[in-house]
Amino acid sequence: MTGYAFWGSGILPAYNLAKPEPSIAASVLVAYALALALTINRFGLRRSWRWVLISAVFVTGVGIAGFQILNLDLLLFPLLLSGSLSLLLVQLNRLWTLDRQLTRTLFNSSTANAETEANARLMSGLKLLNTVLPLSEAVVFRCDDSNFLEAVARFKGAAPNAQDPRRNSVWREGIQLCQRAAKTGKLVSEAPGQKSATVAVPLLHEGETAGVLLIRLASEFSAEDTALLEAVGSQFARNLERESFANSPSRTQSLSFFSHGGGRRKLDALNVLKAVTVEQRCEASTLLHIEDGVAIAYLDGTLALVNPALLSFAGLTLLQAAKLDLFTLLHNFRTDIFDEPEIAVRRVLQTGVDYEGELNFEAKSQILNLRISLLREPQTGKAIGIAIHIKDLTATKEYEKLKSDMISLMSHELRTPLTSINGFAELLTADESIPSQAREFVSIIANESQRMSRMINTFLSVTQLQRKDKQEVLKIPLRLDEVVRETIVSLQPVAKKKRIRLIEQPAHRIPPVAADKSLITQAVKNLVNNAIKYSPERTTVTVSTALEAEAVRVCVEDRGFGIPAEAKERVWDKFYRVVREGQEKDEESTGLGLSFVREVVEQHGGHVQLDSEEGRGSRFSFTLPRL
Repeated sequence: MTGYAFWGSGILPAYNLAKPEPSIAASVLVAYALALALTINRFGLRRSWRWVLISAVFVTGVGIAGFQILNLDLLLFPLLLSGSLSLLLVQLNRLWTLDRQLTRTLFNSSTANAETEANARLMSGLKLLNTVLPLSEAVVFRCDDSNFLEAVARFKGAAPNAQDPRRNSVWREGIQLCQRAAKTGKLVSEAPGQKSATVAVPLLHEGETAGVLLIRLASEFSAEDTALLEAVGSQFARNLERESFANSPSRTQSLSFFSHGGGRRKLDALNVLKAVTVEQRCEASTLLHIEDGVAIAYLDGTLALVNPALLSFAGLTLLQAAKLDLFTLLHNFRTDIFDEPEIAVRRVLQTGVDYEGELNFEAKSQILNLRISLLREPQTGKAIGIAIHIKDLTATKEYEKLKSDMISLMSHELRTPLTSINGFAELLTADESIPSQAREFVSIIANESQRMSRMINTFLSVTQLQRKDKQEVLKIPLRLDEVVRETIVSLQPVAKKKRIRLIEQPAHRIPPVAADKSLITQAVKNLVNNAIKYSPERTTVTVSTALEAEAVRVCVEDRGFGIPAEAKERVWDKFYRVVREGQEKDEESTGLGLSFVREVVEQHGGHVQLDSEEGRGSRFSFTLPRL
């Protein structure tokens, strides 16, 4: 409409030509301007500038032709003016909208990280300085755009006499020192006395002075403390930037595109984000100094951090690590158990559950514990990365092996004399020539030696159980259906002796699991033995295997006495034995069988389960993660 107004008012040249009707002229101008505006708004200036140029050339050609041939004013200048103004306004609107989105995102991100408790952090920093420097007094000044210094934090140490007559002049001198430091951007110090010094430290962040730290020392200033003061000063500057941004008045963001103050506030927000980034780098650098191996990867597989310990475990250098991604790094830790890192990472990403396993490198005589975890954003819970943690278990495993060997030696040395005592006691008991009183004493000796043998066996079982989660375990790909089949074959004679039918219900295509064969076999035997032991004659014990999602389940089901509801949670505890009404505890049982099963299964990353109804039987089962 601006072009029409100019044309109608005669501002634009018309050259006394025949003019179209005003309504037609207005419609043409509005249609052309609207067409250009919609084109730019839909496709953007970069993609549509050729069509805009073609339309301008076409309008110019038609206008000139109408002028020279038809002696008719075809609105050449109004069309060009309306089109230009339309392009300008649409592009400004697009830039303004984009700026508002950018400003909103920038302010929200900065405000979320800005800390309004900057004064507490400043005081904490001053107390830290007081532990390493003999401070008499320390003051933190904030510096505004007009270089005005405002005191925002103050700390007093073992200060000189508060009634010092030179106190006001010393304060003025300190302010002048701060102004010099803020102007030059360098540390300034003065030594008014042989045993004191005044130092002004500029608080710099991104090359700008956020404030000044003024300290008065109760001793001479040493140049060796310059690096310390500059480092602490950088932290103070970041605190001041965050506090200043968080507490500054929040004005409307609508006109920030055209406002100098709005642009300045965007720059402040960017400085706050840079300050947060510096502190995050500080947090990440702590991983470089721990003994365990740690790596952090983004969700695109790029490695964000790999600490020296993990590079040492992998046998890599820093130069080699710069060319690695997540999967290339994990392939350096492949073993028989951990042979497909891609599958492990996929499960972690799908389920959010950590992957953990032990890696045995026999060639290097090294045992490592590997854990792959999903990293999430604390506020939203969204996945943001993957963490790799590797711990060296070699020394621990060697210690546990030494402990196991010592216990085995002790058990052998204790059992040997007890066997002799038992044997001779039984011989003496059978000798009728021995007086009855002596035979009674010998019988007591025999009973007590047998009791001591049972105590030693129980002690060894408990010791073995306690170290199952730490002892050296050789995990191999193992098929649980084969373990079940071997167990049933070995226990068939025991079942037949008690007239119990022992059967197997195998499933088809059972995938292997990573497990120690001897431990898992013993766990299955414990369950089957219990089922046989506590089942009436002429009943059935069924052992089955099944695939459930990402786990393989082994189930032992009997038709025995069942377990009371109050005992279901305790049957997995050490030394617990179920007492049924009208029956005494089984003295031959140590109450360690089911506890052993749970320890072994949980050590392999599985779970145990019990379903039982008193008088109808029990169903014991456990699951292990499939490979």
